[in-house]
Amino acid sequence: MNSKVTAYLAKATKWKAEMTFLRNILLEAGLEEDLKWGKPCYSFNHKNLVMIQAFKEHCDLGIFNGALLKDPKKLLVKAGENTQAARQLRFTQLTEMEKSKLIIKSYIKESIDIEKAGKKYIPEANAKIIIVEELTNIFAKKINVKKAFEALTPGRQRAYLMYFAAAKQSATRISRIENQIPKILCGKGLNDCTCGLSKRMPNCDGSHKTLNV
Repeated sequence: MNSKVTAYLAKATKWKAEMTFLRNILLEAGLEEDLKWGKPCYSFNHKNLVMIQAFKEHCDLGIFNGALLKDPKKLLVKAGENTQAARQLRFTQLTEMEKSKLIIKSYIKESIDIEKAGKKYIPEANAKIIIVEELTNIFAKKINVKKAFEALTPGRQRAYLMYFAAAKQSATRISRIENQIPKILCGKGLNDCTCGLSKRMPNCDGSHKTLNV
């Protein structure tokens, strides 16, 4: 057990029992536990595999290579239109999880087997590559921002890129980027909660508060 995850669950005010239930299953599967992007994350051979996520309406098990799972019961959910490999198993109550325990275990095992086999997800052919020139320019000047952005999950990166690119004016794109830099430096996604930003992120030193962007 990772002490940071233990502390995270101890402070949880919602879905605590559900997250603890999922945690126990993941630990039994022999996965490595850590707190990444402010959430319990589990890896196999240092490769991110599964993440526990608590949302307002549901608690879910995010499977990074979920698109490669067979999913015979069609339980996996694609989080967003532009999500690529990741899929979610969503739950709204503990009893639901308990009834699905064997299914959850089978999905985790399949995810591990896929990683062992070295299978890789091939992005959809119609997934457009988004280039934001203003962001590229900022990366050239602020290497710490570039490194922090590249450390984000592909889904979080794409969400930011779509948001930045959606602005019609260059000045607006620059403004959007600068406003999001503090979250990027703390490993946060575009739609992640920002309350207690520096306190909730173990790798954040609070420098975003005085960062000149």
